[in-house]
Amino acid sequence: MHNALTIDVEDYFMVSAFADIVSFEDWHRYESRIENNTYKVLDLLDEYGVKATFFVLGWVAEHYPEIVGDIHGRGHEIACHGYNHRLVYKLSPAEFREDIGKSRTLIEDITGEPVLGYRAASYSIIKDSLWALDILIEEGFVYDSSIFPVHHDRYGIPNADRFCHEIRRPSGTIREFPMSTLKFRIQNSEFRIPIAGGGYLRLLPARFIEWGIRRLNEKEKQPAVLYLHPWEFDNGQPRLKGSRLSVFRHYVNLDTTESKLRRILESFSFAPVREVFGVTTGDKNESPFPPAGAGWGIQNSDMP
Repeated sequence: MHNALTIDVEDYFMVSAFADIVSFEDWHRYESRIENNTYKVLDLLDEYGVKATFFVLGWVAEHYPEIVGDIHGRGHEIACHGYNHRLVYKLSPAEFREDIGKSRTLIEDITGEPVLGYRAASYSIIKDSLWALDILIEEGFVYDSSIFPVHHDRYGIPNADRFCHEIRRPSGTIREFPMSTLKFRIQNSEFRIPIAGGGYLRLLPARFIEWGIRRLNEKEKQPAVLYLHPWEFDNGQPRLKGSRLSVFRHYVNLDTTESKLRRILESFSFAPVREVFGVTTGDKNESPFPPAGAGWGIQNSDMP
């Protein structure tokens, strides 16, 4: 079974954890490490013959178009990550529409191909910002990968479907590919543990992540959706000041990212989102899903 590997292309100073101390207007003042780190990821994936989906910030595409061109040239899928990493629930609908439109245009002008997918900064499509799905549908996006079905102080819809599904909205339907979690039940209570990558990959033991992916593939018959950032491969990046929690989340175990990813790439099969889930075109009349019996199920979800 193929699992989906995704890379959120952003620099270390662009993350939401440091948004309170690093303003967008000051991004140009910080040492950029996006080129070296992104090529480090690209070379690693080439080594294992793995293709992934790269969710690229529009700002990165605007200032480093050669990176986007090389990602595309190496056969990876490129999707939209917004323009400047603003949380969706802090935008107005008009601002959000402008944000995704600007970012997608920048990317498509470089690759010459339509952008099918979107991922919100810090998974910030939550219950209070589900209106963003309507705008994505209206703007022609085929899928979203922004909903994290967990409890978190910054993101998450804890009771959302854990696996790929279609969401029906007033403006139409969109396919949702949430980050991977494991579900456990103690007595009558259910709880979920995220194993989707990022800080969870760095914090949790590699054996547990491997066990979790295998459990999803073999017991639940579902592909895993994992994510990483180029800055997570850079233990030498400048240390920014922030809250203790933000600093911990950002810097914990950066030196383990590459070795853990190597173990995972050696143990499992990965591909871009569009390939894992059969999203091949923007034609909504064409079924985007593999035939019955392909190893995973599709659900429908109404999210008013």
